[in-house]
Amino acid sequence: MSLNSFGHLFRVTTWGESHGPALGATVDGCPPNVPVDEEALQLWLDRRKPGQNKYTTQRREADAVRILSGVFEGRTTGTPVQLMIENTDQRSKDYSEIAEKFRPGHADITYWQKYGIRDYRGGGRSSARETAARVAAGGLARAALSQLAPGLAVQGSMVQMGPRAIDRDNFDSDQIGQNPFWCPDATAAADWADYLDQLRKSGDSVGAVIEVRASGVPAGLGAPIYGKLDTDLAAAMMSINAVKGVEIGEGMAAAALRGSENADEITMGPDGHPEYSSNHAGGILGGISTGQEIVLRFAVKPTSSILTSRRTITKAGEETEIVTKGRHDPCVGIRAVPVGEAMMACVLLDHLLLHRGQVGDTGGRIGPAD
Repeated sequence: MSLNSFGHLFRVTTWGESHGPALGATVDGCPPNVPVDEEALQLWLDRRKPGQNKYTTQRREADAVRILSGVFEGRTTGTPVQLMIENTDQRSKDYSEIAEKFRPGHADITYWQKYGIRDYRGGGRSSARETAARVAAGGLARAALSQLAPGLAVQGSMVQMGPRAIDRDNFDSDQIGQNPFWCPDATAAADWADYLDQLRKSGDSVGAVIEVRASGVPAGLGAPIYGKLDTDLAAAMMSINAVKGVEIGEGMAAAALRGSENADEITMGPDGHPEYSSNHAGGILGGISTGQEIVLRFAVKPTSSILTSRRTITKAGEETEIVTKGRHDPCVGIRAVPVGEAMMACVLLDHLLLHRGQVGDTGGRIGPAD
């Protein structure tokens, strides 16, 4: 199985399976002298780890990250950084009944059709467990960004659960860490709690929409034509398990707007920098960052592992039914929030390094000459 790496200069390769002894990431291209240690990375992994409340899988994993290489005396050396997370609470027996059956909505059938072999214990590489390694790599990317672009901040939130969206008038970023859904709307979070309780007890699941915002992004990141910042951001988010759609800025809604409504007007601000009247573009024009906030959303499908009986087939081609036992998220979108943040951080660092290497400080000046 190839293509387990992403990024250009900041390049991340993830490895390991859901029910193997460990999983992790090898990060190549991290700049040297970035202060980082296991405690700093653990901060981000603790936001993603399972079993923290009744709304996520009850698999109990510490998700404790170990740095095996690339860091000396608390700083990166510029050599590959190896990150490892041990699996400690696997229950492979929960999956013994599906060894010969394909779970609807899962990658079981496509992995079998492609490779002629599959790890049915939790899905192997197709399991969302793989995203723990991405969050560890994202923590390293954040540490590097804090050195190279100190004002840059990445924050994700859940803005819709199933058909229930937040009220944008109630958007409060301070609320995001105050509820189990990373929801910026306290009223919506309370509603979602009751809604998800009912779904969980009925043996069903639901999807979600995640929004990731990056503020303090320098203008100029990204390149035409095939190196667009939004191209790599979309690819990064689409690579996350269960993601079925990505939009940036106004996204799909832009199709319903007129040009006079969609184009963000530009004026000169009092600080001598361009200002935009709006941000329908989501902070990216022509694949290059404008200096505005980058706004991205992605849709996560409902968890396919549910206790509701579904029709399927066996490897022998026999029709049958399946109930997926085990410990699963009733809304996998909840734990997708820190994963989306991690992927955003990795892509932004990668493009920042590319920009510095190709352009340096030669970008065009706006304003009167000295």
